[in-house]
Amino acid sequence: MAFSDIPPPETDEFVSNPERLRTAYQRSRPPGKHRWIWIVLFVIICVVAVIFYRSRASSASLAASKRTQGSLSTIPVGVSPVEKKDVPYYLTGLGTVTPHNTVTAKSRVDGQLEKVFFREGQFVKEGELLAQIDPRPFQVALDQAQGQLAKDQAQLNDAQVNLARYQELAKEGVVSVQQAETQKATVGQLEGAIRSDQAVINNQKLQLIYTRITAPISGRAGLRLVDQGNMVRASDPNGLVVITQVYPIDVLFTLPEDNLPTVVQQMRKGNLSVDAYSRDDLTKLATGKLTTIDNQIDQTTGTVRFKAVFENTDSSLWPNQFVNVKLLLTVRNDALVIPAAAILRGTQGPYVYVAKDNQAEVRPIAVDVTQGNSAVISSGLQEGEQVIVDGQDKIQAGSKVNVRPSSPATSGKPQAGDGGALSPSGGTRQRTPQNSGNR
Repeated sequence: MAFSDIPPPETDEFVSNPERLRTAYQRSRPPGKHRWIWIVLFVIICVVAVIFYRSRASSASLAASKRTQGSLSTIPVGVSPVEKKDVPYYLTGLGTVTPHNTVTAKSRVDGQLEKVFFREGQFVKEGELLAQIDPRPFQVALDQAQGQLAKDQAQLNDAQVNLARYQELAKEGVVSVQQAETQKATVGQLEGAIRSDQAVINNQKLQLIYTRITAPISGRAGLRLVDQGNMVRASDPNGLVVITQVYPIDVLFTLPEDNLPTVVQQMRKGNLSVDAYSRDDLTKLATGKLTTIDNQIDQTTGTVRFKAVFENTDSSLWPNQFVNVKLLLTVRNDALVIPAAAILRGTQGPYVYVAKDNQAEVRPIAVDVTQGNSAVISSGLQEGEQVIVDGQDKIQAGSKVNVRPSSPATSGKPQAGDGGALSPSGGTRQRTPQNSGNR
């Protein structure tokens, strides 16, 4: 049935039956016509949305690619300037603190230790009383020797009187000359006995003095080795106490024999300063001066022993203490200094990268001396130039760089115990420069 075949609504048939009118209308409407229109519109909208999204993603990817290419073409690096300053030149070695003098206080006589007058660790002066041994046996022996002297002196006086009388009688012929000569010999024997008695007395006085044990040097007393009340003997190997002289104190250290000519040459110009550092080489303990060089080279190690003396008034150095020693040879004025981290080594020697006009330039250099974080350059650089100390592994000659100040760890600033000083020992990193055909 077509839509045109539907009778007008005012006909009696449809007025009397409205349900029939609705059924006839639905059958006459074209099926799905509006629904397909909406589906087509929905598909068109989805296609447009997909095309728009893909175009946006492509633009973002292209922009990110351009930014990545731009960032890869410029490499961030850390730089440090070439500085000109006065640099002390040191030789470093290992040393041991030794007392200026070490003495073991012993008893020179046998007897009972009656009294101890010192405290362990006390600083004692030369001649100060340390201990007292019972003096009574020695006093008795002295009195006995003095009594023997008096006896022999009386006999000598009697013999001298008889000698004078015999000599007068011999002149008159009353006695023989032989008797006078015999009496003269007797006088001589008694004179010798008196001298012997006097020597015994002096010895007993000395033994009595030895009962007072005194400090042979000024220094610090160690631990007491014998307690009061014990019997001591002159043959005891340990003694009573060990005294070490620590004001001043010495340091023995070694250096390679190759440094010997330089040290001798500098010693002719004057006294050389020596610094003693702690075991970790971070704390400066004391400053002294070089006094002497050993008379021979140790063939097993190829080193020479040196001795330096320190006042040590603050007791910063202790006997048998291990120290790091730095011997100041000279001061290099107006030296060019760069961080040691900037130095690389290739097949043709050491070189550095210099940041110039935001580009990396390879610069061959000659290293004079280096130690710790600093190095002295003898040629190849000028004051004020910026050497690259961080990021060398990412660049080559001609690379574009974005410079930034270096961190303190690589900038060559003096660290604790370094003092900004330089010594002949040191090393550089190994690396072959790329695209450096002009070197």
